[in-house]
Amino acid sequence: MLRNNTLTYVTLFSSAGIGCYGFKKQGFKCVATNELRSERLEIQKKNKICDLESGYVLGDISNLDVKSKIYSEIDKWKTRGNDKVDVLFATPPCQGISVINHKKNEHDIKRNSLVVDSIEIVKTIQPRVFIFENVMAFQKTLCTTNEGKNIPIGQYINKALGDDYVITGRILNLMNYGSNSSRTRTLVIGVHKSYRNSVTPYDLFPEFQTEKNLREVIFDFSPLEWGEISSNDFYHAFRTYDIRMRSWISGLKAGESAFDNKEIENRPHKVIDGKIVQNVKKTRDKYTRQHWDKFIHCIHTRNDQLAAQNTIHPVEDRVYSIRELMEMMTIPNCFKWFDADLSELNILSLNDKKLLYKKSELNIRRCIGEAVPTEVIRNIAKKIERFLLQKNLSPAEVNKVIYDYKLSQRNELKSFLISNPLNLDVSILMRITELCNAKREENAAFYTNKFIVNQIICGLPTFSKEKIRILEPSVGAGSFVPFLIKRYENVAHVTIDLVDIDYDSVETLKIILTKINIPKNFEINIICGDFLLIDIGHYYDLIVGNPPFSKVISSAGEKEKYTEQFDNKETNNLSVMFLEKCMKHASSVCLVLNKTILSNGEFKKTRDILKKVNIEQIIDFGRYGFTGVSIETIAMFINPTKAPKDTHIYNMKLNTHYIQKQEYITDSKLPSFIIYRDNEFDKVANKMEFGIFDVFRDRQITKSLTQAEPFSDSIWVIKAKNIVDTGGKAEKIESYDQYIPLKVAKGLAAFKYVNNNSVYLTPNMTYNPRVMENIENAIPDGSTAVLIPKSSFKLSQRQISYFSTDEYRTFYRIARNLSTQSINVDKTSVFFYGRLKDDAEFTC
Repeated sequence: MLRNNTLTYVTLFSSAGIGCYGFKKQGFKCVATNELRSERLEIQKKNKICDLESGYVLGDISNLDVKSKIYSEIDKWKTRGNDKVDVLFATPPCQGISVINHKKNEHDIKRNSLVVDSIEIVKTIQPRVFIFENVMAFQKTLCTTNEGKNIPIGQYINKALGDDYVITGRILNLMNYGSNSSRTRTLVIGVHKSYRNSVTPYDLFPEFQTEKNLREVIFDFSPLEWGEISSNDFYHAFRTYDIRMRSWISGLKAGESAFDNKEIENRPHKVIDGKIVQNVKKTRDKYTRQHWDKFIHCIHTRNDQLAAQNTIHPVEDRVYSIRELMEMMTIPNCFKWFDADLSELNILSLNDKKLLYKKSELNIRRCIGEAVPTEVIRNIAKKIERFLLQKNLSPAEVNKVIYDYKLSQRNELKSFLISNPLNLDVSILMRITELCNAKREENAAFYTNKFIVNQIICGLPTFSKEKIRILEPSVGAGSFVPFLIKRYENVAHVTIDLVDIDYDSVETLKIILTKINIPKNFEINIICGDFLLIDIGHYYDLIVGNPPFSKVISSAGEKEKYTEQFDNKETNNLSVMFLEKCMKHASSVCLVLNKTILSNGEFKKTRDILKKVNIEQIIDFGRYGFTGVSIETIAMFINPTKAPKDTHIYNMKLNTHYIQKQEYITDSKLPSFIIYRDNEFDKVANKMEFGIFDVFRDRQITKSLTQAEPFSDSIWVIKAKNIVDTGGKAEKIESYDQYIPLKVAKGLAAFKYVNNNSVYLTPNMTYNPRVMENIENAIPDGSTAVLIPKSSFKLSQRQISYFSTDEYRTFYRIARNLSTQSINVDKTSVFFYGRLKDDAEFTC
């Protein structure tokens, strides 16, 4: 971004610059553009894509010298005040569109590896946004990595760039996103994580619009006689063909093919030795006259031929003119194919015009056929400009706005939302609304970070139905709503029901919804009520949201009012109740849940329910889910109507993906769901005997009961930090240790383990487990768990030492699902403190 807030971009595989021209039209500055073919790069020069002549980089980007030239241009722009490149746009070749498990030519796979070079450039220059555009099968097509592995391109993009970027890939028909012709393509957009709470990829995809038909796009163009070049528009002309072929199409009505002609001489054919040999009819759309009132089919590179696909004019015996094709691909009239302006081209002699056409027409037509429609890119550029230049508020600035405008007062908040005096984006308004929610603690209503919602939306199902119904059961400020609109904008009719228990939240939500552009195909209903108690009158295609994590109030009769309708009566956790109810009323459910649902004992019944249905995906957000809340969350995608199959696991923090057999990670032999289970985990599990301990943890010893120095009739309070890392023993720590009067200790539950040599001690919450025998005259506090043998036995020193090994610690982290919070040694997790089966020294 330049000092005057002008945005910059780099473009790779840019051909004639038709797509890139969208950035130029939006005022972006091109730092460098790369293309392999010189004649196409020359067209970019005619359109002044770059300010600097050196910005036009000719050559193959797999060549180090070519990459160096691109990096050199970026350095030059730093001297012009550009802090970093805002956008990298690339359309890397994707040859041989076979997908996983299909045969693919090895040359094609290596050719596809040019995407790896594109990724390398993204990693090097770290643009704020990157965009890859290619064919529909792009993400599934194989490429060869620098390590020599053949993997799907989409998987490699996420692996290589997911640490730095929030990434979303969508398959779109571009005729609904700015193009005037059908073009089903993949767009992969990545936004640097430094912007993750203000801008997401979903924010940057172009807006949906109804496709145009051929009449709307080219009907007003003047008719063309055979071989005519319009005197008013040099580019309104067509490439003539063998005159004998004219009879093949002259009598066709819209939708009819030359292959349908009754007379054999009027069907596509060759004459060999004086005899007519008919052409083979491979596809109907060849030699087919187009409809005025239907959408425009995809423009291909051989749009000059009758025998190509969907090229014949609705009434005239010709293919489309260059100008008509430009309209279909939304290439503006100001785009230049020659140095001369249109007015200069129009006054050339007919002979000079024909010479220019003979020299350049095929190249122009091919460039149009392989281009990205200009307006699609311009629409994305508008989005990028809006979001990168919008006013972004830090947490401190948000708090200042709340204080300055007295937004903690409900009426003041409503007035602020209506007037929006700071012209804030709707996502910031949602954030402010949640922070001002006076009942957010009571209702456990916390704002779901924007990039988290983006990631969830990517995993939601695609529906082929014309009508769908969606429910958000705990809507809050509506953070899911804009994303749901974007995700299902192409469905003919979408009903979204929004439920929230808090009246004030519902009232502010109504105001926020006025700030969102809600398409006509969406019907939104707002319901104020308790989702767990209201009667659900519909069966939903999808229920999605972030239910409260709090517990039911324990007052008389209150808990029973909720729990009586659910199978899991062992818990009073609201989110688990939401989950159960959602599963009974939808064919697809996705909820943000506390990660402890995978392991805590109170959720065992819920896990038993989940084992029987299809858990399609689990996204592990770790602590990313909520700002300022130290809990780990997951998103669980469930299809209650299907049996268990495969589960896709994504760890956002580590940027790792796994495909697991659901029955493997929900194994009933284990007390919890182990979502990162693998062969190494199983190797350790197979050589150990588990479930041999119960556990106790003190909740009574506080600082008010202890002092820093030992005294008569006091005992040492042993803490987790006192248990040395290698295990097997404890050590005192100066200026850290605490002591408790013996008479006080005797009144505590933990005292029964003092001088009890049958129990063992382990740090209660640790990433590095270790175990030691109990020691004399010491009492464990809450940071230390007491392991209580279920039968009379003694662990050998070998076994005690094993708990401190890298092998066991790796196993234990997987057993705890790589968690970093809520990893207390409880009645479930103590199961994994086992013993080696081959330990000969183990004694009973």
